[in-house]
Amino acid sequence: FSSKNPGFMHACGHDGHMAMLLGAIRLLKDEELRGGGVKFIFQPGEEGGGGAKTMIEEGVLEGVSMIFGGHIDRHFPPGKIACDKGLICAYTDPFTVEIIGQGGHAARPHETVDCIVVASLIVMEIQTLVSREIDPTYPTVVTVGEIHGGNAHNCIAERTVLKGTVRTTNEKIRATILKGLERLVHATGHLHGAKTEFLWHPGYPPVINDPTGTAIAHRAASAIVGEENVVHQRYPSLGGEDFAFYLEKVPGCFVRFGAQKKGLEGVPAHSPYFDFDESILPIGAAFLAKVAVEALKELKGMGKNGSRV
Repeated sequence: FSSKNPGFMHACGHDGHMAMLLGAIRLLKDEELRGGGVKFIFQPGEEGGGGAKTMIEEGVLEGVSMIFGGHIDRHFPPGKIACDKGLICAYTDPFTVEIIGQGGHAARPHETVDCIVVASLIVMEIQTLVSREIDPTYPTVVTVGEIHGGNAHNCIAERTVLKGTVRTTNEKIRATILKGLERLVHATGHLHGAKTEFLWHPGYPPVINDPTGTAIAHRAASAIVGEENVVHQRYPSLGGEDFAFYLEKVPGCFVRFGAQKKGLEGVPAHSPYFDFDESILPIGAAFLAKVAVEALKELKGMGKNGSRV
């Protein structure tokens, strides 16, 4: 799944999602849809780009009464579809920390303010913030994914930048974490004589599946893979998904397609070794077609004839 652009690849399965949607179009193109029509969304920019939000602003949900989507999931084997109501994906909030110290010679640290040391302390203290200030019954993760500082082995850097992400499933805890991060960053910098800046970049809201939409999706999944193969996540994923923006506007459901590939059970999404079992593509296509038909039936029964899903 390497890209034509050097150094890039499809490492999450979005190319598979596009293939499923094309398959659903093929399955439905000759079907007489009673009660309304179906709109298919080929959306760019899910990975941090907020493509859903842009498409909503450009009118993609006009006339749409319900919405459905899905994502491949390497935690489940092929032939399984995970379908859960309520919150299934987390709030995602990226952040940036800038630390300004006093650069100098590596042999004379007493003449400097070592921003790399300050950055290291901040990274470690973040884990204490999570483990000691957050109710452990609420899934919460703060990960620092980038550290940039210094450009020579014998120099103490003047500036270091940290970038990370906050994942929460509760609005109050989200606010506590973000406030705590800002407090921690500035306090650690002040303690060691460094200047600090904390920037929070509001990310995606949580994915919250509507009860009616979930019941429709469950019915469609059962028809495609059998009731015994419709499974549950058990707990919310701390992954982010901009499908949440659609669900803030119209009810619906987001499911997971089991796509674990034999021999790659331990390889996660976003790994350079990522791959999925392509036998699930027709399953996904059939589900998307079926859930559209079932949703139109449901909407017609609710007196919403002429609806679109």
